[in-house]
Amino acid sequence: MINRLVVIGLGLIGSSLAAVARKHGLAQQVVGISRRESTLEIALQMGVVDRAEPSLAAIASELGAGDLVVIGVPTLTVPAVLQDCFELLSADVSITDVASVKSSVVEAAEAIYSGMPAQLVPGHPIAGSEKSGVTAANSELFVEHRIILTPNKKTGAEHFKLVSDLWAATGAIVSTMDVQEHDEILAATSHLPHFLAYSLVDTLASMGDNSEIFRYAAGGFRDFTRIAASDPVMWRDIALANREAILTILDQVMDNFKEMRSAIDAGDQDYLMATFTRARDARNHFGKILESKALQTGIQSPMTEKTINYLISPGGNAQGDLRVPGDKSMSHRSIMLGSLAEGLTEVTGFLEGEDSLATLQSFRDMGVQIEGPDQGRVVIHGVGLHGLKAPSKPLYLGNSGTSIRLLSGLLAGQSFDTELTGDASLSGRPMSRVADPLREMGALIETAEGGRPPLKIKGGQSLVPINYKMPMASAQVKSCVLLAGLYTDGQTSVVEPAPTRDHTERMLRGFGYQVTTEGSKASLSGGGSLTANRIDVPADISSAAFFMVAAAIVRGSDITLRHVGVNPTRVGVINILRQMGTSIELSNEIEVGGEPVADIRVRYAPLKGINIPEDQIPLAIDEFPVLFVAAACADGVTVLTGAEELRVKESDRIRSMADGLATLSIDAQPTADGIRIVGGQIGSGEVQSHDDHRIAMAFTIAALRASGDILVHEANNVATSFPNFVGLAQQVGIKLALTES
Repeated sequence: MINRLVVIGLGLIGSSLAAVARKHGLAQQVVGISRRESTLEIALQMGVVDRAEPSLAAIASELGAGDLVVIGVPTLTVPAVLQDCFELLSADVSITDVASVKSSVVEAAEAIYSGMPAQLVPGHPIAGSEKSGVTAANSELFVEHRIILTPNKKTGAEHFKLVSDLWAATGAIVSTMDVQEHDEILAATSHLPHFLAYSLVDTLASMGDNSEIFRYAAGGFRDFTRIAASDPVMWRDIALANREAILTILDQVMDNFKEMRSAIDAGDQDYLMATFTRARDARNHFGKILESKALQTGIQSPMTEKTINYLISPGGNAQGDLRVPGDKSMSHRSIMLGSLAEGLTEVTGFLEGEDSLATLQSFRDMGVQIEGPDQGRVVIHGVGLHGLKAPSKPLYLGNSGTSIRLLSGLLAGQSFDTELTGDASLSGRPMSRVADPLREMGALIETAEGGRPPLKIKGGQSLVPINYKMPMASAQVKSCVLLAGLYTDGQTSVVEPAPTRDHTERMLRGFGYQVTTEGSKASLSGGGSLTANRIDVPADISSAAFFMVAAAIVRGSDITLRHVGVNPTRVGVINILRQMGTSIELSNEIEVGGEPVADIRVRYAPLKGINIPEDQIPLAIDEFPVLFVAAACADGVTVLTGAEELRVKESDRIRSMADGLATLSIDAQPTADGIRIVGGQIGSGEVQSHDDHRIAMAFTIAALRASGDILVHEANNVATSFPNFVGLAQQVGIKLALTES
């Protein structure tokens, strides 16, 4: 608890913070400071504060460690208050602010303190109302709203914790961001919309007799212009304090307005349709990402720092008939090849997870008109192999290794420069495996230290074909080189040391592009074209694998998985489980778009430990985390060798699974290229997923045979590949609940 919470400035934000602190006892004493005596009187009468003072000087001598001063004055007034803090407060007192622009606060602090003071934690609550002043105080104002803190290396840990804990106790979602990033993002998402609303209302209000305009205003107008009722002083200060970032985005919007005006004037239906469709689908795309996170984690923004954990109780019957989401590998490739095809490509069964949505958005950023996704349906207006346009910003690919590696091949042959970035997990993964062969082809690619993202690809290079012998079995590397080969003059070949998934080769043929396969060698010649096609994406066997193992380890289980892709290069999980003794039946086997599909029925049978054949490793590379759970439930020893690739996935999956299984009382010994697991009774405990979605889901399945609860930490990334995992897990009888930390 805070000793004294001192709020300087009792506007909406300051008085609401004081009100919630008093209501929930977040501070021993809440002090309000305002130059207006009437404001202080109202604050006391309303019970917003315990004590009222006209200035910081009146209380400064009483403040020390454990006290927090909140600067709640207009943005341009913050420097004057910081000067008072510098002169009056000891370094033990924590200080934060609520200004909407952070760079001006930091610059003022550095000038006044001759450097950033450790006691200052700049902050910005993204909450508000058209009402203002102390009379608008609302103790619920911050519940489920974002609070962004912008600390730096000099910020004191104890001061940051005090501020962060206070905001979290108000019911807010606390995030941290870089100062510049904050100001740029808020300029686009908060500041600019307010200025557009002010300008629109001011324009209409000046149009002579405007009574009819406002009387018949539709709901959209009222909703949009509501923000124009906000405090003018605050928005004047924001406009001036964040001038550079606001002008940058305002200029871009004005340029787009000019283009739209010209299109309307010229009756350009195609431009208008493309713009409106692109904007609608982009808005739906972002909405789906936020909805996905909310469903998976209860969180409303990708900037969150809250960690979602899975708490799974033992037991469950593992019964059900279900269809898991669409194949992720095919979803990625359908967007890529559909964008490079000539004509209209329709995709059904598209996986609406964050990874494949990142690929979709990247092609939108490169000028491709894409409709949807809407219940798994996507329509792609292909631009041809040479029709992509330079993106205006780096392409952000989140957690998707498939996106960044395959896109590297495609973008190496473009005429424009690109930069590929991702989240913290993706930024730690090796990219030299694709950068090296692309450089052999003549591509110019820069990577960060250690050959890791971001990747900077120089456009305008003349690529040459190569015959590449891969040092490791990797479908991503093979696909990257083949896709780069589309832009060469001659034949590009890839020779793999062991079979890997062949979705790229199959789908290229589906788009009318000739690809030849001779044993372990796949080849194509550049200079051709792709013709639009219809693609039906089957259910993902990698996602189905979790429920296959669930059925395999629970006595009396019976799970049927519908319309699952059973490409021969992906069925390692079926082969391995059958060898361990699992009862697996395939039915309704058909071919859809060149891909074999079947219903898979899995029933319990006692499992036995095996030596996993090395030729099955590339066919089950993504399924091993959950296969290790099957091994833990088997009678005897299971040994895996030749699986070095597992150490460079989203996490070191061998080490992550070995550590987690050991925590659950299973003898699991990692080796340089595999693991040795002795089957036994799975215990209870807390395991780390290391932000790896497949690790989190694998330990969720393990709870079916556990002796007690299993708490899986860091399950946020499950949504990247399996958006409705929690619901389906509960549907088949897994006792799963979400917790936050």
